[in-house]
Formats: sequence, C-alpha cells, structure tokens
Amino acid sequence: MHLLDTDTLTYLHAGHPRVENRLRALADPNVATSVITRIEILRGRFDFVLKAATGTELVRAQRLLTRSEELLAQVVTLPLDQRAANEFDRLRTMKNLGKIGRADLLIASIALSHRATLVTRNVRHFAQIPDLIVVNWID
Repeated sequence: MHLLDTDTLTYLHAGHPRVENRLRALADPNVATSVITRIEILRGRFDFVLKAATGTELVRAQRLLTRSEELLAQVVTLPLDQRAANEFDRLRTMKNLGKIGRADLLIASIALSHRATLVTRNVRHFAQIPDLIVVNWID
C-alpha cells in the first residue's frame, strides 16, 4: 500500500505529471491517504472560504472546496485506529523525533500501522522514523 501525504495529494489534485505517472505505473493498486491529510486539505479550503474578501473570491473558494471534496471521495482515507494510536504512542517517546510535528507523527503512525510506503516530498523529515518506508514522487 502507498499512503499519499498532503503535499503529494495536493500535487495529484493539481495534475502534476510526475505524480500522475508514478501513480499509473504502480504495481500495487492499494493507494490511500490519511485522515490527517484529509483534515489538512479541508481545513485549508474552509479557511479560504471564511477569509474570502470578495464575491469572486468566495465563488473561487467554494469551487476549490468542492473539487477537493470530490478528489478526497475518490481516495481511501485511513483512520486513526487502535494500531495507529499504538504506533503514535511508541513514536512520541522517541527523543530523536522531537522536531517532527504532531500531524506528521500521526501520518507516520498510520503508515506504519498499515505497513504502507509513505509518499511525500519531505523524505528527509520522515526518514528519521524507524521502519517507515518513504518515497518522493514529486522531485
């Protein structure tokens, strides 16, 4: 299984050719994202709607929110289940991971609990996490 991080899913949504080609070339048909990525994407879209200053911006923000919801509906979203919570508890006690933010630690926990390869642009950041397989489809 491949778990798409927020940056990768955003590039896929934008039609980035490398991401689209890598997705098509996958031998493994199991591709998902995490509930954390879903939250991050929708939170950004909701903020855009709430902060729109003009009618034109409101319509654009609504259109982008709808497109994001449609994209997310096409991708399996892995939840924070007990296995992921156990991984999170294990990871957050590791001193060398102190600089990794909570959301990234949650995404890594979900990936580890499903033995998924994490697809992210931020390989170096996630490479600190033991046993996590990380790849970059963007650069």
